[in-house]
Amino acid sequence: MAETTKTATLTLDGKSYDLPVHSPTLGPDVLDIRKLYAEADVFTFDPGFTSTASCESTITYIDGDKGELLHRGDSIEELAKHSHYLEVCYLLLYGELPTAAQLDDFTGRVTRHTMVHEQMHYFFRGFRRDSHPMATMVGVVGAMSAFYHDSLDISDPWQREVAAIRMIAKLPTIAAMAYKYSIGQPFVYPKNSLDYAGNFLHMCFSIPAEDYVVNPILSKAMDRIMMLHADHEQNASTSTVRLAGSSGANPFACIAAGIACLWGPAHGGANQACLEMLKEIGTVDRIPEFVAKAKDKNSGFRLMGFGHRVYKNFDPRATVMKESADEVLGLLGVDNNPLLQVAKELERIALSDDYFISKKLYPNVDFYSGIILEAMGFPTSMFTPIFAISRTVGWISQWKEMIADKNQKIGRPRQLYVGETHRSYVDVRHR
Repeated sequence: MAETTKTATLTLDGKSYDLPVHSPTLGPDVLDIRKLYAEADVFTFDPGFTSTASCESTITYIDGDKGELLHRGDSIEELAKHSHYLEVCYLLLYGELPTAAQLDDFTGRVTRHTMVHEQMHYFFRGFRRDSHPMATMVGVVGAMSAFYHDSLDISDPWQREVAAIRMIAKLPTIAAMAYKYSIGQPFVYPKNSLDYAGNFLHMCFSIPAEDYVVNPILSKAMDRIMMLHADHEQNASTSTVRLAGSSGANPFACIAAGIACLWGPAHGGANQACLEMLKEIGTVDRIPEFVAKAKDKNSGFRLMGFGHRVYKNFDPRATVMKESADEVLGLLGVDNNPLLQVAKELERIALSDDYFISKKLYPNVDFYSGIILEAMGFPTSMFTPIFAISRTVGWISQWKEMIADKNQKIGRPRQLYVGETHRSYVDVRHR
């Protein structure tokens, strides 16, 4: 429990109530209102829970004003420079960076679980070919609980561990299968000689008729996309996973719930929305028109992929992602892709125009990740599934932390009721 060093006093209807104030290791103090209803018969009102701490956590810390993102105390910039996705997975799951032996063991366990049960292939045939891959993933991940009965008991630490490894290992396979199904190509089995990101690219882009060699620059870029999206504190999908988990639901159902929440365009669909905006702009010569609309408060238009709800200064992930975007575009080029030409020119304007600078409308991580995925050849419908692969470890880490938290209760938000008061029933003949 966070340290309690002082109290705040609430005065209501002539009575005073002392509220404990908890001091975190980082961030603002937190008022403890758990006994407020019992003592004062009042609730607090906080739509979106943007001013409410729903749990204690040791996993991820964000300071939006400073542009800071820490995983277990390690900055995302340092991790992106020196680490890789599976090492960050270990850090999020277990609290410390692994030794060489621990990393080898963890990587081996993940690698050995990349295949899915063969009968799960039949699930895909039940979906229409034009189904969104996220719809497929929600269904298939939820169905994992029907196949892996030996990792459903959430009270057993070992079963929780097995479920965690399985989901980290199998989500790329499921996402790649959803992609292959949507384009009418045969499924490609995982290849254990490849690293995590390279294996995913192989399952997405190789075909049985030809050899496919994963380009190391593209593999590195994909690994960074996964790393930079691995966890982001108590966002909507993470809170959904925790809320589902608080009921005692099995881990596969909880992650499926997180995927469903992530599908929302205001959450995981941001990079897809960014690319769709670039398609709307179409050509470089139309950029001034859209920039003018963005500056006009009455236009109702806003540039997607610029600025961030949480980061008020800069998105620390975007700095790293820009480096990967430059590497990928340097490899694949933009000359024959009008969309990427628009993206590069829009980036140049945003980084030099006084309006964008003053409003802190810098290109964010969604802008750069969308550019990278487009250049790699992914359709926009696959952007959010890739986000889901990346965030799975964060969801699982938060879920495991919640299960172990003795103070955690089933989620039950209150409401400010503004509906009708008591009414007498009127028979249908007299209405």
